[in-house]
Amino acid sequence: MRITSKISRLKRGIVLTLFSGLLFAAGCGRAQYEMPYTVNPDVSAFRIVDIQEEGRMAEAFAVDLCVSSSDVNAGAVELSEGSGAGLFDLNQKRILYGRDIHERMYPASLTKIMTALVALKHSSADTLLTASANVTNLESGATTCGLREGDQMTLAQALHVLLINSANDAAVMIAEGIAGSIEGFSEMMNEEALQLGATNTHFVNPHGLSDEEHYTTVYDIYLIMNEAVKYDMFNEIIRMAEYTTVYNDRNGSPKELSVKSTNAYLSGTEAPAGVTVMGGKTGTTSAARNCLVLLARDTAGNPYISVILKAETRDALYLQMTELLNEINN
Repeated sequence: MRITSKISRLKRGIVLTLFSGLLFAAGCGRAQYEMPYTVNPDVSAFRIVDIQEEGRMAEAFAVDLCVSSSDVNAGAVELSEGSGAGLFDLNQKRILYGRDIHERMYPASLTKIMTALVALKHSSADTLLTASANVTNLESGATTCGLREGDQMTLAQALHVLLINSANDAAVMIAEGIAGSIEGFSEMMNEEALQLGATNTHFVNPHGLSDEEHYTTVYDIYLIMNEAVKYDMFNEIIRMAEYTTVYNDRNGSPKELSVKSTNAYLSGTEAPAGVTVMGGKTGTTSAARNCLVLLARDTAGNPYISVILKAETRDALYLQMTELLNEINN
């Protein structure tokens, strides 16, 4: 009994030392120690105490992120019933507006942001992809660019078609070309989501066609978009109003393909005065309704990410997004 008591007191002492040490370090001008978020951390109390003794400070995973556990300024924008939205100031690390940002919803084709992110992280732009028969095995009415079995594109071409035209067949070709299967690529997407802290997200496909096990949140879309815009190619593509390319069919014959952006802000819809929409991604299914994520800048060039999920109609989506962007000026 005495030995057990001594061990218990020792453990409590270690915990108290740990937390008091971290609090002390946080208030001093010491060199920072980067400790990124991981799902299964391998950091022990002893290691953190050692860090403190060496004069270094543990840096929180979310130090460069906008964080909130509740609604923010939720009455400022009138949204469709059941929808969620968020406006994130990337430089100031602030949420300027948030409603139901942690509620699970269907992402529709906003899924393709993660598809592009995983593809860019694990492959190169000149990787040659070949379409399987699965590119035509999609639900009726799904947006496609007309790929057929045996058609070939580079990853760069496929990403342009994926993000500009929201082509679901291109998503299948990318997923199978990188991971060998839809299932394998979905696992890569989920691993990336967890690494980003998007713990309310789960993907079962690379395109976003509806599935009960395929969901995300406004906040998680912000996290994913925030990571994707770090890639130059992604930034370039989401700003393009149209795109023309030539790829080869199964016989090696050239086929020309022209697509236009599904983002209305790139084709005439006006943003509020003082706000410039740089680009973004749309998403629409019967279950997800109308979704949109944008990268925008104010007159000083400061960047913002804005997200709306589950707007009732397309017109309502853009009216509400414009109202949301206007909060940048307030």
